[in-house]
Amino acid sequence: MTLELTPGCRLPYMGTEFQIGEAARRAAVTVDAIRFYERRRLLPKAPRTPGRYRLYTIADVARLRFIRRVQALGFSLAEIQQLIELRERRNGACAPVRDLLRAKLADVRARLVHLHALENELSRDLRRCQQQLRQARAGRTVPCRVLAEMERQRKSEPQEVTRGRRT
Repeated sequence: MTLELTPGCRLPYMGTEFQIGEAARRAAVTVDAIRFYERRRLLPKAPRTPGRYRLYTIADVARLRFIRRVQALGFSLAEIQQLIELRERRNGACAPVRDLLRAKLADVRARLVHLHALENELSRDLRRCQQQLRQARAGRTVPCRVLAEMERQRKSEPQEVTRGRRT
């Protein structure tokens, strides 16, 4: 006979159910994170003792660790939900997981391009500041050109309108 743990199935073993604090410690997450994951349905609602304490299983702790790991990889809560469903399905999950990984990698690469452009802009502004400070030491003081340039760029960008006010 084979027993398979299915979603929502809880097998109470002596000493393998934990209150929320212990589950949080074992999964290296906060108690608030566990409650949040339950509200977002990333983690099934834990059964409660007669004293109203939540009880979590080893499988719950493993799921919490999984959530923490994929969140650290930058996956959104919706993507994490998809990955959890694929994890539970086991068979046939590889192609959809690959597609999620490809999409996440493309997103990371796009952010890297943006961050590289930001790095270049900040480096250029820093060089301008350094140059202006050298001129100031020589006795010539002028308003900060970097701030003036930032202000000009801000004025040339379209302004957002929020509730009838410009921001």
